[in-house]
Amino acid sequence: MFGELIPTGGGDPIPLMKKRLRIGRRDGCDIVLDFGNVSGHHCLLEIDEGYWFVRDLRSRNGVKVKGKRILVGVRKRVDPNTEIYIAKNSYTIDYDPQALGAFGTPPQDEVVDDFFEESLLSRAGLKKDKKKR
Repeated sequence: MFGELIPTGGGDPIPLMKKRLRIGRRDGCDIVLDFGNVSGHHCLLEIDEGYWFVRDLRSRNGVKVKGKRILVGVRKRVDPNTEIYIAKNSYTIDYDPQALGAFGTPPQDEVVDDFFEESLLSRAGLKKDKKKR
């Protein structure tokens, strides 16, 4: 086991059994959250250098880390005991980076260099690909 997602309002902890987990409402996800506000494929949790990272998979209601919404597709580090929102569902992630192989300085979040080069419609996933017409 690589840690746990603990529901903030109470409930059973969700074990993190693999180093890469897809979270969403669909049955094919590694962690199924059966809530109407959770997208079919909502987000991805993955370990890098002993730390968990989350990536929003173009979900409808977003992902927040420490109360701040992360950009779609951008990987954000989730430190131990940090609150994470998947849609409006709050969890605390509990794990030990050293037990997962962390050594030295934690890896950094992804930086979006070309953020303003893409239109708002494209970033929101609403722009149609011209090749498909």
